[in-house]
Amino acid sequence: MSMDNLKDVYIDQVLDLYSANNQSAKITAKLREAATDTELKEALQRGEDGIKEGMKVMTSITESHGKRGESEHCKGMEGLIREAEAHALDETFGDDDTRDAMIITQYQRMAHYAIAGYGCLAAFANRLGLEDERQQIQDCLDACYSGDKSMSELAERGINKAAV
Repeated sequence: MSMDNLKDVYIDQVLDLYSANNQSAKITAKLREAATDTELKEALQRGEDGIKEGMKVMTSITESHGKRGESEHCKGMEGLIREAEAHALDETFGDDDTRDAMIITQYQRMAHYAIAGYGCLAAFANRLGLEDERQQIQDCLDACYSGDKSMSELAERGINKAAV
């Protein structure tokens, strides 16, 4: 795909974020299975649900621009997934609380990647005059911020303390 204008960049990044979400939904499910804290498991489930909702939004946007079935592979998220597997799933931990702390760390790194992606897309949609799409993307961005905040609160409220 040739990048001739902002709309081309926008569609490219929508496809990339769909791939990032697809990859992160799968690893989030694995992180949820590995987590032991009940609140963390619930937060990860909400995160997975939100990621899947983001995928629906990205699909809707690509289809509205005649890009049905086109795909991209997000190498950035691929790297974050490898890190999450290595540091949260394959690593040996002295106790469950320490693993849960690492799960939060890895999840938040992926969430921050999504926050950056959604933020750029919202700005592009705004500049392109795509108000309905901008609002849908903003809703996804707001959900990411909320999930990130929830993870920070879980960590600060008890998981990190228990892991000490």
